[in-house]
Amino acid sequence: MTTGLVLIAAVLVLGGVIAIAGDRIGMRVGKARLSLFNLRPRQTATLITILTGVIISASTFSLLFLVSDQLRTGVFELENIQRDLSESRQELNQIASEKEEIEDELANARQEQLTAQERLEEINDSLQEAVTRQAQTEDELNSTQAQLQQVQGRFQQAQTLLTTISAQALSLRSEIEQLQSDRQELIRQRDEVREQIATRDREIAERDRAIREREEQLRQLENQYVFLTQEIQTLEREFQALRQGNVALLRNQTLSSGVVRIVTPSAAPQAVERLLQQANRVAIQRVLPGAGELDEQVIQITNVEVEQVIDQIDDGRDYVIRVQSSGNYVVGEPCLLAGDACINVYFTTAPNQLVFQRGDVVAATMIDSAGMTDQELAERVLLLIAAAQFRARQSGIFADSIEISDNRRETALEFISNVRDYRNSLEIQAVAADDAYTAGIRIELVAVDDGQVIFSTGSPNAE
Repeated sequence: MTTGLVLIAAVLVLGGVIAIAGDRIGMRVGKARLSLFNLRPRQTATLITILTGVIISASTFSLLFLVSDQLRTGVFELENIQRDLSESRQELNQIASEKEEIEDELANARQEQLTAQERLEEINDSLQEAVTRQAQTEDELNSTQAQLQQVQGRFQQAQTLLTTISAQALSLRSEIEQLQSDRQELIRQRDEVREQIATRDREIAERDRAIREREEQLRQLENQYVFLTQEIQTLEREFQALRQGNVALLRNQTLSSGVVRIVTPSAAPQAVERLLQQANRVAIQRVLPGAGELDEQVIQITNVEVEQVIDQIDDGRDYVIRVQSSGNYVVGEPCLLAGDACINVYFTTAPNQLVFQRGDVVAATMIDSAGMTDQELAERVLLLIAAAQFRARQSGIFADSIEISDNRRETALEFISNVRDYRNSLEIQAVAADDAYTAGIRIELVAVDDGQVIFSTGSPNAE
């Protein structure tokens, strides 16, 4: 601030001094009536005044440029400074844009972190629930194992007691036979020695009484033997039941299924609800066979799974939907008796599309009935049917079983009989009877010899 004031004062003083000097020079030139460059004296005075003004300006600028670096920089480097300032402003704007993008990314990252935290909490809750259920299952398993050990102990005791009683029964039978032999011997001796009848009669009476006592003991032991035999059979059944369990529903077992086509989206929830109701009734009939027309929900499935199925099938195409059991459940499942809906189920959904065309060979095998027994022949045909069922499942058919021709047992038996009567080697083929879709398949058994169809389940007597 002080330097600026001094500079202004110096410029003013210098301008005044030069102006006075120029005026004096101009007056003297005017009085002397000097002439420069052949100009008139007045024009010469004017030229001197102009030169004086130029000198004032030049000296002012020289003084300013000499004293002030900022002024010198501003005059000679102003364009560069403005260009640098413009570039700096553009960089600043770019940095501000990048800052906004980074702030947006930071906000998104924070949102994703919150979402991940919520999912982690849900997973922790699910894990805690699974740990609790596992603990309950382990408690039930420990209880069942304790019961199994008790039954095994009782079974061993009963077997030991049965062995002892059997030995006693054999001993008593031997004694009875011996007593009966003695009785006969005494009777013979009584006939031979009548004078000793009284004594022998008493001995015989005592022997008879002993025999009756032994026979009574034998009857009691036989009754105990029958009772223990029945008890052992009961314990064996109980032991077998505890080992195997009376399983009512198997893992992945189909409870209900159907082919649906949703034309209007509002019909999708109703179709899914009908399948769930049917699955619920089947689960009640299997797990609680004596419950009658129980109208309670025993199956369990999440709303998310139901909504996913509804969203999947509302496009107007044919879909095969199955409701299947998520685990194994026994008859009289404890959680159902406690009033909980604990039978977990899940949906299996697939478009009902063509898998096999009519006449396609699903499976085939060679049979020479001349060197096979009836049982081996039947087992070979059953193995062919199992192979066809496996091939159908591998190809995407949902059906749990496979239909053969008219699905009558007599038709299959008649086909096997025709194979047995045909004494040459045959190729037995399982052929798609109709166009087979994902929903299911029906096959015909066809006997082929040298590329010619000899007979089939569709026409067993064809030649």
